[in-house]
Amino acid sequence: MARASLMDFLINGFHGWLSPYAAWWPLWVSQLLVMSAFLLFILVWVAVAAIAGTYLERRLAAFMQSRLGPNRVGPEGILQPLADGIKLFLKEAILPDDSDWLLFRLAPVLVMLGALLPFLAIPFGAVFIAADLDVGLFFILAFAALEVIGVIMAGWAANSKWSLYGGMRLAAQMMSNEIPMGLCALSVVFMAGTLDTVRIVEMQGFWPWQWWVFRGGAFTLVAALVFYVSALANTKRAPFDLPEAESELVSGFHTEYSAMPFAFFFMAEYAAMYMVSAVAVVLFFGGYKFPIPVPDVGAVALRQMNFTAATIGPALVAAAIEFFNITLKAWILFVLMIWLRWTLPRIRLDQVMYACLKVMLPFSLVCAMGAALLGVLDYRRIHQIDGGSPYVIVLSASYLILVGMLAWGYHLHVTDPRKKPAAPAKENAI
Repeated sequence: MARASLMDFLINGFHGWLSPYAAWWPLWVSQLLVMSAFLLFILVWVAVAAIAGTYLERRLAAFMQSRLGPNRVGPEGILQPLADGIKLFLKEAILPDDSDWLLFRLAPVLVMLGALLPFLAIPFGAVFIAADLDVGLFFILAFAALEVIGVIMAGWAANSKWSLYGGMRLAAQMMSNEIPMGLCALSVVFMAGTLDTVRIVEMQGFWPWQWWVFRGGAFTLVAALVFYVSALANTKRAPFDLPEAESELVSGFHTEYSAMPFAFFFMAEYAAMYMVSAVAVVLFFGGYKFPIPVPDVGAVALRQMNFTAATIGPALVAAAIEFFNITLKAWILFVLMIWLRWTLPRIRLDQVMYACLKVMLPFSLVCAMGAALLGVLDYRRIHQIDGGSPYVIVLSASYLILVGMLAWGYHLHVTDPRKKPAAPAKENAI
């Protein structure tokens, strides 16, 4: 089903409405105003999601630890995030002695941009996307990498060894885990044959067995798991919260930050959690197509931007349903991140690198190669170039390969030399 661009529709509509009153009004100003309004909406929505995430984490943490949680500011403590924001806004932003003031001020902005910019290419509906790019997935992964630059900058500019250690830890952690994360995303790209995030969703069906997580057999199933674990590491969430380990590094890379710069780091963490959850839903879990079906009349009108008196209502309903579907699934993965934080203990840095380089990286490589083969066979099956038997054979073999991969992982687990006690030192004979 062909789709029109919501951004072009809004720009043309705004400029066409304004032209009779101001013929001299240039088109580029209309484009700038509409894009700014769209970006402002995304910023407000992400800020609200981050605020809701902080409250949700406090309530879930209190539930898991059998305590009350926030219950003083507003009913059930619902205004606690607002009180925290006012407190941070009114505090003084302190600049440490002998710090690099330019990099120190720039670091929170870069971290925040790394969490916000990927939202431009995430489709919250078939047409509800700010930047409908042919390389949307590449755009997301590229700008998400800005965060590590900002964190290293914060650690270096603060002139504090604790901040520097936290920044160096995150550099090693993120650079290692971005490789399996990218390979797992490539598994879906090989199956779909595109980097366009909207087309990746449109090529999935409504029912769960029509999603990419299951259509690629064990290859995409494992890829979804590895992608999510790598996303946990990239967002610095437990058990991968080594860059800000309180017991070792005071508060990690943002030890010297206070007031609004600290609020930027805090908000960027929850925005990044929501972002990677939404990306995982787009890639593996059907995007905006489940659990509520979209009426056909509204879907056609929305994708073709054919708004009349008879179709405007169904189109708005379709847009609301699609937005609700992807938001619901993204929040489920978001809550799972919170659940894991308050369930699992922090692991050591060497264990993080071991899990990445000896477990997730080989698994993601096998998944990418298997998904590429399945993508070719699925294309030939759909276009009836040959029978579907090669596709079915490879799909069935993927589960045997999964069993072999699990056996290999168990072998690595039991033969890990770090688990063997060191031999006692022999005393020199006198």
